[in-house]
Amino acid sequence: MAYDKFNVLTSTVVPLPTENVDTDQIIPARFLKATEREGFGDNLFRDWRYDVEGNPKADFVLNDATYSGKVLLAGRNFGSGSSREHAVWALYDYGFRCVVSSFFADIFKNNCLNIGVLPVTITPEFAEVLFSAIESDPSTEVEVDIDKQTITLLSTGQSETFDINSYKKENMKNGFDDIDYLLNLKTEIEEFEKGVR
Repeated sequence: MAYDKFNVLTSTVVPLPTENVDTDQIIPARFLKATEREGFGDNLFRDWRYDVEGNPKADFVLNDATYSGKVLLAGRNFGSGSSREHAVWALYDYGFRCVVSSFFADIFKNNCLNIGVLPVTITPEFAEVLFSAIESDPSTEVEVDIDKQTITLLSTGQSETFDINSYKKENMKNGFDDIDYLLNLKTEIEEFEKGVR
């Protein structure tokens, strides 16, 4: 399934400094029965966003109108626990296109790259700089440039580079998942097959 192309993203940031957020907190297991990607955003961080009666919890960041944006700045070890893709579906469906943390679980990071959410790993020191800047001014913006592989705090120009697999990078830039990538090569594959017959 194709997703939004990712080249340069300039956005305000939603801060979630909690560490060791696992995938069951991102999307509780009871919401995993659906097989379509749409609609998962409604239940992103469900048990943190709403009380048992379904009322929004005022103290959770997604319910705070002060913060918005397509970038989620998370605490260390974001996306740990089970390998469920649904966690990334929920982030994408909610509107996040980039998640920034000082550490990601490998499986979660790969799921992000397969679904169109760019995982950006930064140093703990730069994470603190970003959290502090956003706390001081929620309108603070960052620029995430996938070609340059940089994330920049626009108010100060402070920047760090991040790593990304070159194949996944090209897919993110084109909005391809693995199937889309193969379909894009259909003509070349057919020509190759003709040549080896």
